[in-house]
Order: sequence, then structure tokens, then C-alpha cells
Amino acid sequence: MTEPTLYERLGGENRIRTLATAIFDKHMRNAVVSNRYMGSDRDDVIRIVTEFLCSGTGGPQAYTGRDMLTTHRGMNVSEEEFVAVLDDIVEALNEHGVGQREREELLMISWSLKPQIVRQ
Repeated sequence: MTEPTLYERLGGENRIRTLATAIFDKHMRNAVVSNRYMGSDRDDVIRIVTEFLCSGTGGPQAYTGRDMLTTHRGMNVSEEEFVAVLDDIVEALNEHGVGQREREELLMISWSLKPQIVRQ
């Protein structure tokens, strides 16, 4: 018997969409990063983050967005902004009852993307 994927342990696409929505809403209220999201299409950002998370955690969804390096090139994202985003993610995961193991795995994934995001 195979172990459930992170996607399955997170609750699948609908649950991941709920998490992506909570994360986006936290970013919009976060003074450190909210300016990065001003003027963006909320539904589109949530859709693409949902795709990214679903695809990256073992779900069947295809990710249709750009890679992280292309997406963040020229943005000059600071360490402070990166950590603020991670803080928002952790807060959303905690508020939605995501288990410790799943939180840790998502944070490891997020940290692994740091070189493609910060100061690009």
C-alpha cells in the first residue's frame, strides 16, 4: 500500500484552493508584501497558486503558470518580503488545521524556491 501524497493529505484541490485564498488574503493585509499584489486579479492569482500547489504536491492538475525564476525576475524580492510570505503561509496553514508534517513539507518546498525568488 502506498502512502498518500501531500496533495491527498492536504485534502485535494478544493481544500488547497481554500488555502491559496487564505494566503492571498493575508498577503493583501501584510504591509510588507501587499504592494506586490495591488492591482492583481485576485481570482487569477488564487487559480494559479492553486494549480502550483496541486501540481507540486502530487495532484493531477497541470500548472499553467510561468516558472518561479521567470515570474520573479526583475522584481528584486527582498529577504524580508520572502519571510513575510512564508509567515503568511504558516499562519494560513495553522488557521486551517493543516497538520504539522504537511506544514513542514510545504515550508521545505517554499524554502527550496528561495534562490529562484529572492533578488532576481
